[in-house]
Amino acid sequence: MRSLRKLGILTLSTGLSIGILAPGVSATSLVKDHQNNVQIQIAQAEKVVTKNELIKKFREFLPQFNYLNDSDFHMGSGHHFPGDDTIRYDLSFHKKVNGKQEYGYVSFVGEQLEIENFNYQPANAVDALFPAKVTKEKAKEVAEAFLKKFPQSSEYQLLDFGLYDYFPSTQTLTEPISYSFSFERTKNKVPISDQQIHITVLGNGVVSNFYRSTKDIGSQSFDDVTKALPENKIISKIKEDVSIDLQYKIDFDYRTGDRHVNLVYHPTSDVLSVHALSGEWQTANGFSAELPKEKKIELISAQPLGPKQTNFSLEEAKALAETLLKVDSNDIKLRIESINEEKNHNGQEIINIQYMYEYRNGGSGTNLELDKHTGDIIQYNDLKRDVLENKKGSHTISSKEALEQAVKYLKQYSPSYLHNYAMPLGEANFEDERGIYHFIFPRVENDILVNGDHIFVSVYADGSLNSLNVNRSDIKNWPSTDKVVPKEKAEAKFFEQLSLNLQYVKEGSGQNKDHYRLVYTPVFNKNPYSFLDANKGEWNSVVNKKNRQVISHPSAKEELNYLINAGILDIEDVKTFNPDASITKGAAIEMITKSLTRIHDGFPGQKNKSQSFKNIPPEHPLYQVIERAVTLGILDKEKDTFNPDEHLTREELAVWYIRALQLDQAAKNQGIYQLKFADAKDVQPENIGFVALAHSLNLLSANKNNFNPDQKVTYAQLAVSNVRLAHEFYKKGIEIHYY
Repeated sequence: MRSLRKLGILTLSTGLSIGILAPGVSATSLVKDHQNNVQIQIAQAEKVVTKNELIKKFREFLPQFNYLNDSDFHMGSGHHFPGDDTIRYDLSFHKKVNGKQEYGYVSFVGEQLEIENFNYQPANAVDALFPAKVTKEKAKEVAEAFLKKFPQSSEYQLLDFGLYDYFPSTQTLTEPISYSFSFERTKNKVPISDQQIHITVLGNGVVSNFYRSTKDIGSQSFDDVTKALPENKIISKIKEDVSIDLQYKIDFDYRTGDRHVNLVYHPTSDVLSVHALSGEWQTANGFSAELPKEKKIELISAQPLGPKQTNFSLEEAKALAETLLKVDSNDIKLRIESINEEKNHNGQEIINIQYMYEYRNGGSGTNLELDKHTGDIIQYNDLKRDVLENKKGSHTISSKEALEQAVKYLKQYSPSYLHNYAMPLGEANFEDERGIYHFIFPRVENDILVNGDHIFVSVYADGSLNSLNVNRSDIKNWPSTDKVVPKEKAEAKFFEQLSLNLQYVKEGSGQNKDHYRLVYTPVFNKNPYSFLDANKGEWNSVVNKKNRQVISHPSAKEELNYLINAGILDIEDVKTFNPDASITKGAAIEMITKSLTRIHDGFPGQKNKSQSFKNIPPEHPLYQVIERAVTLGILDKEKDTFNPDEHLTREELAVWYIRALQLDQAAKNQGIYQLKFADAKDVQPENIGFVALAHSLNLLSANKNNFNPDQKVTYAQLAVSNVRLAHEFYKKGIEIHYY
């Protein structure tokens, strides 16, 4: 048994957020996701691993990086995850190549120091920008060739190649295009659910990321696939016993912070799959001959409870933290490192408390989140047992008693939310190895379950609190139930589109923890991420939310379609859109700014608080775009107003482009520039340098030796030149600072 001493903890995310659960995604999955958020660092282990060992392993696996020197690498401390004593080591590298920075990260796992994870950002990937040098089909070939580096690569098969569309959502033009591929290991030609390799290929054909499961299946046993029940028998069983009901489904785009709510029909059962040999239902805690009985929605509290506080101060937050986090030990000291007011990923105003447990050989730390207004706990994860190296309490309570304890903690620490959350509808998940019960309390609005918001509570088997996390989206308008299609009609549509996937899954713990069961997993509409819109009675998908819009144009078709479907160019209707219409300054600055940088209202610290133009206040729809353009230097504040409805000329566009490239100081020396256009006299004297540079950089071209400075810019023209701008922007290595 290793002797582990904790050095620190890194919290990778501040909460759990899911959409509609695809088959195979369950409470068990949420528990695993939650546990993997916490990374426990170690200060010493039985085996000493050196930086040189890791570098050697890295170079053997990825020989193309042999140009890196040993000094370019940095080794991190070893770490492990809760419930998994397997030690992992990190190696990162950083090098300036031709004046640009190159970054990389590698993680190694186990005694053999196998590479588990790799992330790489090349110094120059301009040929991976749109339009990418490599197509998705070619990138697939690159990924399949790279797969051969891994042991037993012939046992892996490609998953969902056609599921994801080409256009990336909310990607800027200055970010390399990337293609992601997932490969799943098979046994007896049947996929093994926890044995996958994920490979990402950039648009220039370079592998930039991969992750693989490093679990050994050599000592595992597997169900006999020849004894599987016929699919039609399982489908009949599902149709007979599984029902559907209304749910609210929240889609959350973690890149933008945007949330959208749909009213959907969704299976009400907590069933994951069906055992292919016995026909038993797979639930959160194993297999059962009987389908779990549906529970009625019961709110944690029928009436709103009073908040913990009404005017919660930073001093009170610190006092609460010191009481909650106190450790009964003379060798360990609690230190509050920082207390800040900010917004979390859900847009909630919180008090974020960073803390550490310090001891002689290091320390462990993470953060505690409290509601700024009420003092309710938003996020808490217990580190005391890891610090004290006390893995299990001596007393084991029942699942019922653990649930009672969980509710008690909620009423004590997070009372303000409980009238909007229900008691768990599914079974408690018990983690035997760590002795922890996990409960999910779903949100309820208008007597309808909200799939995507929940409270997650974990209780040790001795009754003490392990974790408490409140996930609550700020939704103003919930879809009405007035016009939903009848349940019978929706149910018929569900079962018409029912098919099965056969796969191997591990039961989890206990005496069968080393055995893979063969299960049938239901799939609706041939897409594991499908949902049935309750108002329209039509299928939709989390992955393919929008039907991709395609327009035609003789010279800008590819550019326009990419910009529209990447969310950079916003148009209402492709059927009535005229690419050759002149574009307004508002639409143009939005396209340019979104091409170079992300615009995000909800990200903490990103929202501008200044107002550059008196007619563009914070409530203006283009406020964020225009303020970001000012920050980038594209727009200046020489004038008090900015007219977004005025049409943009080519001369004005040249000025914007050169400012975006931070060449405006050079452009202002107009005396050193000579325009040879036939209509050079039509360019304003103060803009001669801007026009000359824009032309020499091939951002804006001339037509029959005329620059046409007063000509109105069209959508199509801007789309083409905007791509050229993004390439120059990337090549100059201009960094975007979000503040």
